[in-house]
Amino acid sequence: MTALSKSEQAYRLIRERIDNGMYVPGFRLVLAPIAAELDMSVVPVREAIRRLEAEGLVTFERNVGAQVALIKETEYQHTMETLALVEGAATALIAPRVTAQQLKRAADLNELMRQSLDHFDPQRFTELNLEFHGVLFEECPNPHILDLVHRGWNRMKVLRESSFSFVPGRAHESVAEHEHLLELLGQHAPPIEIELAAREHRLATLRAVMAHQHEVKQRAETSAA
Repeated sequence: MTALSKSEQAYRLIRERIDNGMYVPGFRLVLAPIAAELDMSVVPVREAIRRLEAEGLVTFERNVGAQVALIKETEYQHTMETLALVEGAATALIAPRVTAQQLKRAADLNELMRQSLDHFDPQRFTELNLEFHGVLFEECPNPHILDLVHRGWNRMKVLRESSFSFVPGRAHESVAEHEHLLELLGQHAPPIEIELAAREHRLATLRAVMAHQHEVKQRAETSAA
């Protein structure tokens, strides 16, 4: 097996940390510490960062340097707003036919999410989050709405979005909102009430992420001034 070049080693390390949320959007990529960790010069690290920049995962700004790319705000906002609508509708449609087994499965997943908060892993939390919501929307009787939900979640993956990696406080709120949603389903609340709760749950994450993005931009502008 051919040994990986130093540039490839650096690329894989940085890419993995971006993907798993260790390097969050806005995280500054300083060459020297990364090179020291890999026991190499800064040259292959710089090459790796240039490659990541070409892929849109890293940006370079004067007076700031290389940093993990921020989420494209408009695209993220539109995706989340759409997902809030269609996922809310899908959850409401399943409400009259939700089973005790589905509610238990969702509750068990939410408990795993709660337990993970003590040793927070944003990637794992996001996986559990998708599984939780999948329990509530996969049996949606309207295939067109379900298709739109799937498209929304897939689009989020393309955006490399793990909201919980850079707004970890949102994870605690999310678990509590899941509990409320399960209570509504278990109590056979009116579907419109369930739909609005599911929609607001998604929009709350959007608001948290957008607020974070605004703070990151302000810090960058202040440091550049």
